[in-house]
Amino acid sequence: MFGIFISEQSKARHDAKNWLHLANKVIHYRRDQVSAQELHAILQAENDLKNHLVGRADVAKLRAAIERLEGCLRRSGGSHYPKSGMADNVEFALVALILFLGIRAFLVQPFKIPTNSMWPTYYGMTAESFATVEEEPGRVAETLRLAAFGAKTYRVDAPADGELFVALPLDKGIPQAVRVVAGRRWGVLPARLAEYVFVVGGQAASVAVPEEFEFGRVYQLALQRPMGGLDAAYSLVRAASRGVNSFVTTKYRAETMRLVPTGRQVKKGERIVSFDILTGDQLFVDRVSYHFVPPRVGDAFVFRTDNIPEITGANANSYYIKRLVGAPGDELEVRAPELWRNGAPITGSIAFEKNARQVDRYPGYTFGETRLAPGTTLTVPADSFFAMGDNSPNSADSRRWGFVPADDVVGRPLFIYYPFTRRWGPAR
Repeated sequence: MFGIFISEQSKARHDAKNWLHLANKVIHYRRDQVSAQELHAILQAENDLKNHLVGRADVAKLRAAIERLEGCLRRSGGSHYPKSGMADNVEFALVALILFLGIRAFLVQPFKIPTNSMWPTYYGMTAESFATVEEEPGRVAETLRLAAFGAKTYRVDAPADGELFVALPLDKGIPQAVRVVAGRRWGVLPARLAEYVFVVGGQAASVAVPEEFEFGRVYQLALQRPMGGLDAAYSLVRAASRGVNSFVTTKYRAETMRLVPTGRQVKKGERIVSFDILTGDQLFVDRVSYHFVPPRVGDAFVFRTDNIPEITGANANSYYIKRLVGAPGDELEVRAPELWRNGAPITGSIAFEKNARQVDRYPGYTFGETRLAPGTTLTVPADSFFAMGDNSPNSADSRRWGFVPADDVVGRPLFIYYPFTRRWGPAR
């Protein structure tokens, strides 16, 4: 960038040093392969350029000496010179890959948050809905939203006229996916997608979203209960007041589903739901600090799930981010909405205080079914940690699957680098 401020003499001297470095490489790596005559010519041209450099020759003489050395190297350099553009690019890519893998393994690792168990400290995938077609972003806005927020559009239109039904698996009483299918993320990376089905006039319309995405809100939108209506939407599905029908289609390979009426009448082509899924927070994780100092209560921390037996399936060999609430020897108890540690309200993080007061959208701490049930306490064993999400009512954490082995702790969140929202910056 500042090349325009460098003199021609300085540029020529810089080039001369680079050519001498290349000549030295060719001499050392090809001495036993070139003829004595070729080696003598390279050494003589190299020595001539050195003398010009030491004697501070003018630009013209330096350029002429460089050209003589370049001619000798071109004739005798083999794979070292001249080097093809492809070889240069491959070498650069390999070096960059090695550096990236080294940094990722030992210093800083990128991490993406898929769920909202740490909300509102960190965001997982969230949906932004549009009540009408006119509210939907245009093509340019979609492109900008994709770049800035990782927003991906999802639109479902009614396939026919009639009442809108929500399709559910036969054995489920709450809105959830009819099935999980294999898919692709960004068209390349393998991913698991949850497929949700709506039925109108005996015809199905479906949408497939990332499996980790919390789809209940989208059912709420389809049922047109925008304000505080999620519980009512679930109740409607559970009650199925007008009976339950079965529905079989070739598309779903003769899978039979429960059809739950919504009472909403739609026309063919009318939007059933329209929403964008915004990517979860993507952050850098510091892998160095915990090699020198142990994690402390109150830290948000990332850990592997490999050695937690109760985490199974797709999450069995992955990374989680939670808040560390209990170290070895700590006694924990939930006194909703507070979390108590060693006989007093827990301290060490602003998230603890906000959950206890249920302010700034922090929902407060709730009891666990397996661990930290009402009226119970537990003691964290040696070489283990107890982890909980800041979004306690919607977090699968140590209350369900137990303790985090100390050896599986990876590091602490360092910086949210994407998406470009108000949360961009140092991690909390």
